[in-house]
Amino acid sequence: MGDNSLKGPLKESFKEADLQTACFICPHMPAFTNSRDFCHHLQNCHCIKNGESFICQYGKSGVCAFLPAEGVCSQDYIEHVIKHHLIQKGCPSDGLPNMKSDYEHHNLQKGERLSNIVNDYNKWTVHNSSQNLPAVLNDPRRSKRELDFFIKTWGDSFVEQGPIPSSPYIPEVTRKHFDTYLRRINKRYRQHLKQTTRSSISSTEEARSDLKLLPAARWQDKRLPDIDTVPKVFLQSDFSLHSPETFKTVLPWACIQSDHITVEDFNTCSSSKLLQEKLGHYLDIVEVQIARQISLKSKAFFHAMTSHDALMDQLTHTIKAVEDLRNKIQKIDEALVKGALQVIHLQKRCLRLHVLFNKAKVMATVHQTQPTIQLLLSTSDFVGAIDLIYTTQKVLTEELAGIHCFRHLGSQLAEMEKVIDKMMQTEFTHCVSSELHRPLTDQITVLDIERLVAVVFGMLRIRRHDFVEVYKKESCTAIKAVVKQTKIEVVAKEDFENKENTASGLADQLKTLDISRWMATLDSIFTNLIKLIHRIQAMHGILQDAITLAARNSTTASSDLTIDPEATNLTVPVSSDLEVTISESEYNKLTASLKDLLCSVCDNAHEQCAKFITARAEDGSLEKLSTEEFGTLARSIENFSRECEYMCGRRSTSLRLALQTQANRFVTKFHEERKTKLSLILDNEPWKQADVPVEFQDLVDHVLHSGMLTLPKRESNNISTPRNPRDHLVVGNETFTVVGTVLILLKMIVEYCQCAEDNPMVSPDLLTRLLDLLKNFNSRTCQLVLGAGAIQLTGLKTITTRNLALASRCLQLVAYFIPMVKNHFTHLLPTKQQFMSKHFDQILKDYTNHTQEIVNKLITIINHMFESQLSKWEVKAPVPSPCFRVISKQLNKLHEAVSDLLPPDQLQDIFYEANLKFRVALQGHLNRLQIRNDGGPQQGIVTQELTFYVENLKNLDVLRDVNNSIEDLWAST
Repeated sequence: MGDNSLKGPLKESFKEADLQTACFICPHMPAFTNSRDFCHHLQNCHCIKNGESFICQYGKSGVCAFLPAEGVCSQDYIEHVIKHHLIQKGCPSDGLPNMKSDYEHHNLQKGERLSNIVNDYNKWTVHNSSQNLPAVLNDPRRSKRELDFFIKTWGDSFVEQGPIPSSPYIPEVTRKHFDTYLRRINKRYRQHLKQTTRSSISSTEEARSDLKLLPAARWQDKRLPDIDTVPKVFLQSDFSLHSPETFKTVLPWACIQSDHITVEDFNTCSSSKLLQEKLGHYLDIVEVQIARQISLKSKAFFHAMTSHDALMDQLTHTIKAVEDLRNKIQKIDEALVKGALQVIHLQKRCLRLHVLFNKAKVMATVHQTQPTIQLLLSTSDFVGAIDLIYTTQKVLTEELAGIHCFRHLGSQLAEMEKVIDKMMQTEFTHCVSSELHRPLTDQITVLDIERLVAVVFGMLRIRRHDFVEVYKKESCTAIKAVVKQTKIEVVAKEDFENKENTASGLADQLKTLDISRWMATLDSIFTNLIKLIHRIQAMHGILQDAITLAARNSTTASSDLTIDPEATNLTVPVSSDLEVTISESEYNKLTASLKDLLCSVCDNAHEQCAKFITARAEDGSLEKLSTEEFGTLARSIENFSRECEYMCGRRSTSLRLALQTQANRFVTKFHEERKTKLSLILDNEPWKQADVPVEFQDLVDHVLHSGMLTLPKRESNNISTPRNPRDHLVVGNETFTVVGTVLILLKMIVEYCQCAEDNPMVSPDLLTRLLDLLKNFNSRTCQLVLGAGAIQLTGLKTITTRNLALASRCLQLVAYFIPMVKNHFTHLLPTKQQFMSKHFDQILKDYTNHTQEIVNKLITIINHMFESQLSKWEVKAPVPSPCFRVISKQLNKLHEAVSDLLPPDQLQDIFYEANLKFRVALQGHLNRLQIRNDGGPQQGIVTQELTFYVENLKNLDVLRDVNNSIEDLWAST
C-alpha cells in the first residue's frame, strides 16, 4: 500500500521529480549541488538578452529546440527553463519541492518566483512600454478622461463612451427576485426535512433487519473502518494544500526535505514512508465509506432518475407555452403598440425640431454679436456693448454649449471685453485731460458731460473702480501744469519789460523778481488754482451723481441703502432701463474715494504753492519783509487755504506749515534785529533827559485813543505844520520825562503788537519774544544804573540821583503799557494758549520791584548823607550848624534834581521816607550826645537846628505835618 497511497497532485509531482543539475554542453564543469545553481548557470552562460527578449542557447549548436529564435520575456524564459531543461529523468531530486511548487503556483505567487535567478532582468526600463498614444486614449478601462483632449483636432465627439446597457429581455437578477419563491417554498422545505428524518430512521431499521438475515454481511460490516480515524483537517470544507499551515499539517517538512542523506537520517526517511502509508490508509477508509453510502442510497438514485424523465417532459411543455405567449405578445405589439409609439415618437421629434429651430434663431442672433458691438462702440454706448457681451457669453454657456462653430466665440468676446476696457480707460483719461487742461475761465462748466457719463457707466458696469485714481492723477498733473504755466507767463512778461535780465532757468528768473512782483505771482497762482479746483469739483459732482444713480438702480438699494432721490443732478438723458448697478459697499467705497480725491487735490495744490514759497525763501528774502508785507502774504495764504477747506471739507497743512516755517524765521529775525538794536542803544545810553519827537507822542496818542497797540497810519495827503519836539511824553493826564532808549522800546512794543495783529498765527511766538525783550531791557537797565555799568560804557563819572529818577520813570512808562499789551495778546492767542498771557503779570511785577529798588537806592543815598553829616555834628553855637546847613543844601539839590522827573506823589513818598531816616539817625546821635528833653541849653540848640531843618522842608513843599514829626522826636527822647 506504500506506492498506492501517494495519490492526487502530490503523487504526480513525485513521479516527474527528476531534475537536471548537470550541464551537458559544459562537460568540464562538475554537477551542481542544487537546481538553483544550475539555473544561474543557464542564465549567465547559455542565454542572450536582446532588449527585453531572452534567447535560450542551451542545445546543440547553441540553439534551443523548445524556444522561438526571436526570444521570449523574462517570465516565459523562467517557465521554459523549469519545464524543458530542469525537469529531466534519471537525476537526483534535490530542491524539487521548492522549484516544482513555484512552477505549479506561479499565478498565485508571482512576486516570489525565482527572484534570485533573473533579478537583474526584472527591472523596468523604457523597453517594457508596449503602449502607444492611440491605445492610451482609447483605453476602455479608464474611468475618466479629459473631454477637451485633442478636441480641436479630432472633434467634439471624441469623448469617453459609457458602458453599453444590457438587453431589456435579460434583466439583472438579484436576490430580491427570489424572495417570493423562498417565502413560498420555506414551508415545503421544512416538511421535506421532516420526511427525510423519518426515512433515515426507517432505513436504519431496515438495514438492521437485513443484517440479521445476513450474518456474513453483518460480520463484514463490523469489519468496516470507522471514518472518525481520519483527521478532521481532511474533512474541512476549506481544505486546500495551497495553504502553508494545511500543507505543513498534512506533510511535515522534516519528513521529506533532505539535501544530504547520512546515517543519522535513516529514521527520517522511514518516517516519510510511514506518512505515505498513513495517507493511503486514510484514502482507503474514505473510499469504503463512499461505497457504503452509495449502496445505502441506491433507491433514492433510482427515484431521482425516474423523476428526471418526468421533469424533462414538463419542461418541454413549458417551453412550448412560452413560445406561444411570445408570438401572441408580438402580434399585440404590431397591432396596438407600434402605432401609438410611432405617434409619440413623431410628437417628440416635432418638439425637437422646434427646439432646433429656436436654437438656430439664437445662433443667428449670436452670429450678429460682433457687428452689433462695433455699432454700439461707435456711438459710445459702452454699457450696451458690455451687456451684449455678457448676455452672449451666458447664452453660449447655457443654450449653445457644445456648438462647434462657436467654440472660439467665447474667447473672442473675452478679448473684446478687454479691448473695451482699455478703450474706456483711454477715453476717460482723454476726457478728463482735455477738460482739465483747457484754458481757465471764471465759468465753472463741464463741456462734454454725455461722453464722460457714458464712460463712467461703462467702467461701473465692468466693476472697474480705479477711474477715481486716474482722475486724481490727472488732477494733480493739471495742478502742476497750471502752476508752471503761471510762472512762465510772469517770467515772460518780466523779460519783455526788463530786457537786461540775464537769468537762464525758470527758477533763477523767479528769484530775480522783486518782492512785490513775486507776491503778485503768488496771488496769480492762487487765483488760477482756485479756478481749476472749482472745475475739478464740478467733474467730481458729475462722477458722484453717476455713482449715486447706479446705486439707486441696485435691487438692494431700496432696503439697505438710503439715497436722496434729489441727489443726482445729471443733465444728460439716461435710459430708465439702464442696468448699471453697484452694491452698497461699492457705493460707500467709491463715495469715500471721491471725497478723498478732493482732499488729495487740495493737498497737492498746497504742496505746489509751498514749494514756490520755499524756493523764494532759500535766499532769506522773506525774512526781510516788513510787518505789513508779511501780513499781506499771510492773509493771502490764509484766504487760499480757507477756500480749499470750504471745497474739500478738510484743512490742508503743507502750505500752512511752510508759512509757519517762514513766520518763525521772520519772527526770529524780527526779534533779533530789535533785540540787538535795543542792546546797542542801552550800551550807548547816557541816561539823560531826551526830547520826545512828535512821532512818539502821536504813537502814544493813537494807542490811548484807539485802545489798540498798533502803529498809526501815515496820511501823506494831509500836510500839517511842523511841530517841535517836547521835553516830556504826555500819557493821558501824566507826563513822563524819559531817556531816548525807552521811546524806542515803546515803539518796538507797538511793532510787536502790530505784527501779532497782522499775523495771528505767530502771536504765541511773538509774545515769547516780546517777553524776552522786556526782560532784557529790565535786566540791562538794572545792570547799567543800579549796577553802575553805565560808568564804564558811556563815560559817566558817577550815577546821580537824576539818573536813578530817569531810570525809574522809564520803567514806570513801560509798566504803564504792559496791561494793554497783555489784553492785546489775550485776544490774539488761541484758546489752548491763553495761559501764556499770565507771563505779563510776572514782567509787571519785575518792573515794579525794579522801580522800588531805585527808590530805595535814592533813600539809601540820602540816609548815607544824613549819617555822614550828623556824625560830625556838635551841639553848640552857631545855629544853624554847618552840618544842618549841608543837610538842607543836599535836600534842596535832591529836590531840584528829581522834582521835574518824578510825579508829586512819588516825590512826597521819597521825602517822607527820607525824613523818617533823618529822625532815626538824629535820635541815635542825640542818644550818643546824651541830650535829653530837660529844658536845658543843649535842648534849645537842638530845637533851633530842627526849626531850621523844618523850615527848609516847608520851603520845598514836599511834606505835610513836619512839626508833628519834631514833637514826636522829643517825645521819644
